[in-house]
Parts: sequence; structure tokens; C-alpha cells
Amino acid sequence: MTEPMVSLRGVYKIFGQDGASVMDHVKNGMGKEELLAEHKHVLGLNDINVDMQAGEITVVMGLSGSGKSTLIRHLNRLIEPTAGEIIVQGEDVMQLSETGLREVRQQKMSMVFQKFALLPHKTVLQNAGMPLSVRGEDAEVCNREATKWLDRVGLAGFENHYPAQLSGGMQQRVGIARALTANTDIMLMDEAFSALDPLIRTDMQDLLLELQKELHKTIIFITHDLDEALKLADHLVILKDGYVVQQGEPQHILLNPNDPYIEDFVSDINRARVLRVRSVMTPLSDGAVPDDAHGDVDVDDTLESMIARSGGDTSHAYVVKDGDETVGTLDMTALVRALVPRVSSDDGTRNY
Repeated sequence: MTEPMVSLRGVYKIFGQDGASVMDHVKNGMGKEELLAEHKHVLGLNDINVDMQAGEITVVMGLSGSGKSTLIRHLNRLIEPTAGEIIVQGEDVMQLSETGLREVRQQKMSMVFQKFALLPHKTVLQNAGMPLSVRGEDAEVCNREATKWLDRVGLAGFENHYPAQLSGGMQQRVGIARALTANTDIMLMDEAFSALDPLIRTDMQDLLLELQKELHKTIIFITHDLDEALKLADHLVILKDGYVVQQGEPQHILLNPNDPYIEDFVSDINRARVLRVRSVMTPLSDGAVPDDAHGDVDVDDTLESMIARSGGDTSHAYVVKDGDETVGTLDMTALVRALVPRVSSDDGTRNY
């Protein structure tokens, strides 16, 4: 298995006058509310262990106060951990000098902020070219690269405008172009689309996925929106009160929530729209291809599209393809079962 691009190992963050002094209480099981009440310290992160793979989108989600924005700010040490290791491309950033940390922030990581963070007195072109300007590149190089990425995010012709002349969605596109101009392997996106209107937000999600297919960046994306998380994530990490409740492949989490908190989270999701054929199919090794199959389907087709295709007929079965390769079969009865969310009964057992 290849080494993760980013790893967090036993990361704790306790806000207060002396976080280290109350670490033992946290390690012995003291929770967020109790720590605040008894010791006047706030538990931000509690024993975080997450691997973020190269070329994937890792989405960290949770409600307000769960620790997700605190977590992402640890990666470039905008926030210092109370304890733990933060490994970026095999290097512990906690051991870096001031010069080394500056190099990581300039060369290895770029960041897209929720509130855009554009400089109002500089043009769109100058804002997008800022990462290269900070590195000391000449104006020609900065402008050439910035122009290229502004065009890619749909802002060709707006280079000489100022941020105040753009809509919110356009300003966020400048933020993405700026991060792409930096040409770093890692992109940090802290609730980057949360301030946008729903339709613009959907457009930005689609743009990000389109760019990711080509660029294969390592993206760490923070959100409080489960629909957004399920749409974007290759690996999903769900936080509550500073600790990881569950992490893994999003489709697996949706079908196999391991905690009542997760069950509540996923209970109202439109499962037909989110779940893919690959999550409910029978792998080829586990079953024969049916002779009466009603055609081929793709592993990434949504269950919603399959319901429409079958006309709701649960007697249908399909051959599942991944490109030209046959990988499994889909029985519509299995699809229907997957649409029923798992819930907890009063005695704590889980039922469908």
C-alpha cells in the first residue's frame, strides 16, 4: 500500500491557558462538556487518526463545533496541536523550522477559504497570480499561469475586474483559480462553497469534480453538508465533539452506519440519488450472470437512474460493467432493500 499524502496520528487540540495540563483527563475519557465545566478548557480535537491518500478528495464533515475547521488548520499549522503527529509527504510538519514551514505553505499546500479572502484592491488577475508572486516569480509568469486557470474556471475576460465587481460564485472561482495557480499537490478547502447560493454551489461542486478528474490533486474538503460530502468524497471522515465517529468510503458509511449519530445523519438522505450500482451489486465472483438480464449498466449509475430504467419492476436484473469489464450483477430487489435506511430500535439493536 502506498504511503498516504497526509497522515494525522494521535492529534489532540485543547484550547485554554494550558492544554497540556489537562491531557490526562481527556485521555482518561473526559468529554468536551465536562472538560469545559471542570477545567475551563475546550476540547477541539480528540485523538484524530486519519490517512489522506494522494489524488483523492478527503471530506471532513460534522456539525458546528465538531472540530472540522480546527482539523484542517492543523495541516499547515495555522493551529498548533496540543499533541500528535502531522505527516505531510513523509515529513512531520511539527518538526519544521519557520523557514521549512513557510516552504510547505507556499510549495506543498494551497487553501480555498469560505469567505473567499480576495484582496479588494487587486484585480482578479493579480489575486489569482498571488501565490506565484509571493514566491518571487516575475509578473509575466504570474499573469500567464493566472490567466490559464481563470480561463479553466470560467472567468476569461474578467481578469481586470476587481472582486467587488463579481458575484459570490465568481469570487469563489477566483479563489479556486488562485489555489490552482499555486500548483501544489495538496489543496485545503475550508467550507469553500458554504457561502454560496444552492444553484451556484452545485455548479462549483461540479467544477471541482471536473478539474479533479484531470488534475488528481489531494484535496481536503471541509463541509457541514452531508449531500455535498457524499457527492465529493473518496474518503469521508465524520466528526462529533472533536473525535472521529466513523470514516471510510462514503457509500459504505451510508449503508453501514456504525453509530446512532451517523444513522441520524444519513436517515434523511435521498439514497436513490446518492447510492451507486457498485454499492448494491453482487460481485461476479459471488454469482453467475443471469441469462435473462435486461441489459448492461455502469458501476457508477445511480439507483435513481436504475429505478427509472426498470420502470420500478423488481423482477429485472442487469449485468454490471466497469468500462468493458463485467464485474457483477444487479438484482432490483437488492436495490429496493438498499433504499430503506438502517435505524436503531429502543433496545439499541439495528433494524431495516
